[in-house]
Amino acid sequence: MLTLSAGTIALVSLGAFIGAISAGAAGFAFAMTASAIWLHVMDPVRSALLVVASGGLLHTILVWRMRATIDRARLAPFLIGGLIGVPVGVALLTVVDTALMRRMLGGLMAAYGGYALLAPSLPRVTAGGRRADAAVGLVGGVMSGLGGYSGVPTTIWAQLRGWPKELARGVYQPFILAMHIATLVLVGGLAFDRTSALLLAITLPALLLGGWLGYRLYGHLNERQFRRLLAAMIAASGIALLI
Repeated sequence: MLTLSAGTIALVSLGAFIGAISAGAAGFAFAMTASAIWLHVMDPVRSALLVVASGGLLHTILVWRMRATIDRARLAPFLIGGLIGVPVGVALLTVVDTALMRRMLGGLMAAYGGYALLAPSLPRVTAGGRRADAAVGLVGGVMSGLGGYSGVPTTIWAQLRGWPKELARGVYQPFILAMHIATLVLVGGLAFDRTSALLLAITLPALLLGGWLGYRLYGHLNERQFRRLLAAMIAASGIALLI
C-alpha cells in the first residue's frame, strides 16, 4: 500500500509538472519524465496507470487546442497498429523485467537524441508508406501497454520522416492520447483504486500549470528550434530512464 506522505505528494506533483511542461512544449515525453520521478515512490504498475490517466487528461486538453492541425489520414495507420499493440503490452507488463526494459529504452533514446542533436541533418525515411507507419504504431501500442511510452517510436519516426512541426505533432500527439485511453481501459479495471484516484487528483494543478507553460513555449519555436527541442527531450528522457 502506497503511503501518501508529504514527500510522496511533492514528488508526484513534481513529476506531473515537469512532464506537463515537456508535453506542452514538445507534444510528448510526459511518460518518461514523470515516471522517472514517480518510480522512486511507487511500483511500475501504479506508475504506468498514473501516466496514462494523468497524461490522458493533459493530452486531451493539448490535442483539443491543436485539433485543426490533425491529419486524420496520416494518423489512421498509426492508430490501427497501436490498438493492436496495446493489449500485447498490457499482457507483458507483469511478465517482462520492467527495470531492464527501462534501461534498454533509455539507452536507445539517449543515443538517438545525442546523435540527432549533433548531426547536421537527419536521414530522411521515405519508404514503407502506411505499412511502415502502422508498424511504428504497433510498437508504440506495445510500449504504451508496458508503461505509457507510446510517444517514443512515433516521435522519432516523425523526425525521420522529416515532417514539419505542425504535421508531426498533429500525428503523434493524438496517437499518444488514443494509446493512453486504450491502456487505461485495459489496465484501469485491474489496478485503479482509491489511492490511484487520490494520486490523479494530486497531479491536476501541476498538469494544468505545466501544460500551459509548455504550450506557450511551443508557440515561440521555429522549425529548427522545434527539431532540436525534440532531440534534446528524447536524449534527456532517455537519461532519466537510466537513472
